[in-house]
Parts: sequence; structure tokens; C-alpha cells
Amino acid sequence: IAPQELPGFYYDSEKNRYFRLLPGHNNYNPLTKESIQFKAMECKRLRLLEEEGKQNKKTTRAGLNSSMLLKKRQLGLLSSTSYCRLVHELKVNCMQRKKIEIHSPDSSVGGTDNFKIIVADVSCERIFTVNDVEHGGCKYGIINLSGLGKEALAVEMYDNLYFTNRKVNSVCWASLTHPDSHLCLMGIAETPGCASLLPASLFSSTNPGDRPGMLCSFKISTAWSCAWCLNPQADNCFSTGLARRVLVTNVVTGHRQTFGTSSDVLAQQFATQTPVLYNSCRSGEIFSVDVRQRSRKGQSWKAARLFHDSAVTSIRLLQDQHSLVAADMAGEIKLWDLRTAKCVKQYKGHHNEYAVLPVHVNEEEGLLIAVGQDCYTRIWSLQDAHLLRTIPSPYPSSKDAIPSVVFSSRLGGSRGVPGLLMAVKQDLYHFSYN
Repeated sequence: IAPQELPGFYYDSEKNRYFRLLPGHNNYNPLTKESIQFKAMECKRLRLLEEEGKQNKKTTRAGLNSSMLLKKRQLGLLSSTSYCRLVHELKVNCMQRKKIEIHSPDSSVGGTDNFKIIVADVSCERIFTVNDVEHGGCKYGIINLSGLGKEALAVEMYDNLYFTNRKVNSVCWASLTHPDSHLCLMGIAETPGCASLLPASLFSSTNPGDRPGMLCSFKISTAWSCAWCLNPQADNCFSTGLARRVLVTNVVTGHRQTFGTSSDVLAQQFATQTPVLYNSCRSGEIFSVDVRQRSRKGQSWKAARLFHDSAVTSIRLLQDQHSLVAADMAGEIKLWDLRTAKCVKQYKGHHNEYAVLPVHVNEEEGLLIAVGQDCYTRIWSLQDAHLLRTIPSPYPSSKDAIPSVVFSSRLGGSRGVPGLLMAVKQDLYHFSYN
């Protein structure tokens, strides 16, 4: 007979008896709802890690294997696009975790601070890292991924120790003098916060006298998000998502445009074909604005408008510019058709309750990747929303151990290796295709 739920009691299946639940969640009350949930999650994580180590991966779809794919391709039953997408599905399911050695020219700074954010440049040759520093604030660095193709996995990390006093909420690569030449940083120290545009060369210059200065830095209210515009009609512009407003700044002329909103702007992305900026808010609203028009009061400048039931923490515009992926604090990930303003797909299984977590879309490989608040990394098929793989974290679940990930079929540049990079705590891992 299945055990019944009794208010105020917990049934322990191992001991086959009920225990009274105690209030609170401190060390003196070991049996609480929180401790029970953590124990159950930890048992599940350790079981999944053990299964991962056995390397006996099962395919996520019935009948899907490499020989079947090749046969269908040869018979002309699969287009090259579908074939590549399904091959990536198979490979993603067989990825194995390997720890990466991080070398730093300054040995005193390597591997001592927890990773908070990693963001790859467009070619995936480098990743920008933000690490939390013990005494408060953040440390920034750039990791060169060229060492990933070698037998001994090792990468070079270049730190910049000039900017360590600010917490970083958001970061993106910016193409000012050449592709991915600079970095936009949104930070909060006390109030007000700060927005900065840093040259990427700041991290690799060996002679301190050669170090270029910040191109732009200004005080702002709490900043949540940032985005760089690649459209020539609004080039040299970056946007900042603030509390109840959007600020678009031209870094060359210094000209600024302000668009007032009714809620905090948690995520942003520019379209590439038009100078249109997409924004998502704490209220659950997603809206777009054409930055060629002058700032106006009221809501009349809002173009496309979509709505989620909770705060939208991440948006990704697809290459056709007609579709947008959005993830919210209720764990919902939706694919929207911007022409009809309708949700056309939902990606199930993501876990979020209150954190600002990104989603990653890799259209070439046909994959969507998100790390949940439960610290699991999940990979879906972008085309049909099928959950392909759930990767447990090497560390127990906690607020300060949520992994940050990057996926590419060319990690390290055009001749790079395919796979997933995962930064968690002080460690960097490579999940490589076999």
C-alpha cells in the first residue's frame, strides 16, 4: 500500500516509518522540508552522474542510430540539413565530461574564484569570464580556447585586475573596430550602477604601458541587461536594460535615447536585418522598439508585444528574424512566431523559480540549451522541442553553483572541436563529442 501524506509528517521509505517535520531549516533541525528535498535531489544527481560515467548512452529517439541515418542519407530520404541535425542529436547524447586545466600567466590568480558568467565570441575562439571575488565584486578574464584540440586539455586565461569592485549583471561582446573587439559590462556596486565598454585587448596586452583605456563608462541606475547593435543603420550603439527604462547609447557620438517602460528590463537583443531592439521585462512583457525613432513617452513606440505569465529572463531571436525564443521565471521556454504573436512550441523540463538564467540557441546544430535553477543542463531539439539530454552538475545543487555554459561545433575557432563548455564553481569542463 502506498504511504499516505500526513500534514506535518514525512514518510521515510528506507526506514518505513513517519517522522515529524520540524519548522525552520537550520542545522539544529535536521529534518525539514528543505533538507528532505535536498537529500532527494542529491541522490538523483549522484545516480545520474554514475550513469553518465558508464558511457552506455541510449538514443533519445526510437530507432535513431548512425548507421540508419547514413542509409537514409544515401537513399536520398534525408536532406543534408536534417542529416546534420540528427547527427548532432546523436553526438550530443554521447558527450563525455573532461576537466580542463586553466593556465594563467599570473599563477597567483588561476582557479581561485568561482565562475559566474562565461560568454563566447562569435567565432568561439575566446570566452569572456566573470568570476565572483571573495571580498565582493567581480574579476574579469578572457580564456583562449585554442588548447581544446590538444590531447591534454588546457587553456590560457588572461586576467584583468583593474576592475574588481563591481558586481556584473550582464555582459555581451561588441564589434566596434573589428568583430568582437570590445565588451559591454553592466554592473552594480552600490547605487548607482555602472555601464562600461572595454577593449578586449586589455586582457592580452603584456606591456602595461600599451593598455588602452575604457572607451566609455557612465553611472546609471541598477542595470539588468545589455545588447550590441550590428545593424549598419544604428552601428556603434549599445542598449542597456534598466529599472523601468531602456537606454540606447552611441559610443562614438555620446548621443543617448531613453524609452520609458513600466517594468525592469531583464533581457535584450538587437535584430540584425533592421535596427530593432527586443526587450523582455519582469512583468512578463516582451516588446520591440525601432531605435531610429525618437524617444517618446507612453507606450506608442512599442511594436511587437508578447506576454508571459512571469518575468522573462532571456530572449533569443532566430536567424529568420520572425521567431523568438523566450524563457521565464516559471520555467517556461516558448518559441514565438513574431508575425502572428503566437506561441508555436514549448520546451518542457526547464526549472526556474526566481533566477535570471539565459537560454542558448544553436540553429546550425538545431539545439536549444538551458541551465536550470536545479543546476541541470538540458538540451532540446530546436525543431520539435524533444528533450535530448539532461546533464547533472559535478557539484551539489546550490545558488552559487549554477553552471554557465557555451555550446558550439567549433570551440576554438574555424578548425575547433565540437562540444559543450561548462563553468561551475572554480572549474571548467569540456563535454566532447566522441
